[in-house]
Amino acid sequence: MNTPVEFISVLNNQQRVKQDESNDELFYSMPRFVQHLDGGFRKELTNLYSERIEPGSIILDLMSSWVSHLPASNNYKEVIGHGLNEQELKANKQLSSYWLQNLNVNQHLPLADCQIDTGLIVAGWQYLQKPEAVASELFRVVKPGGILIVSFSNRMFSSKAPLAWLESSDRERLNLISKVVRHQGWHIEELVSKETIDTGPLKWFAGKGDPFFSVIARKPT
Repeated sequence: MNTPVEFISVLNNQQRVKQDESNDELFYSMPRFVQHLDGGFRKELTNLYSERIEPGSIILDLMSSWVSHLPASNNYKEVIGHGLNEQELKANKQLSSYWLQNLNVNQHLPLADCQIDTGLIVAGWQYLQKPEAVASELFRVVKPGGILIVSFSNRMFSSKAPLAWLESSDRERLNLISKVVRHQGWHIEELVSKETIDTGPLKWFAGKGDPFFSVIARKPT
């Protein structure tokens, strides 16, 4: 039985609708061992993690996959992963443990209050139909003074993204995430918006990579 999650609504019901309302577990049943974001984005993400995540932290990598993009040199106490494809999570060597859960069906996280130092979501927020409930649960499980980092680009499986995401610009998406997490008690520390340089063959021509966006929030002490 799903545990009800208390949250403050920001989206209306229409904004939660997706083009493809089929079970997300079916959509993600086949592993995708590919990089969904290019090298320029991944470099910015790893650099941000290096700056923001303290060594010895307990990290929750929510909506993870076969890579977590954490710096290889940092010494974290624990990295807990979550996702919908067990093969991908099992292949992720940075995870200490993981579990499977469809957050569009059940938003309650099977974690203790104030267990986590840092919560991460990369290229996953855009698929949440109840992001307020997820942000509320993250607020519950993150320690006072802990941080939440939500990062994304302009790529997505559009059929699985709710209307609130599809109908918004990149700047509006930054503001929407900020509004949702702020309403659940988080303090917004920084909004990051950067262009990146393609690290593939086009780098010699200063080709642009995937744009990098991130919302960094902190749980008040």
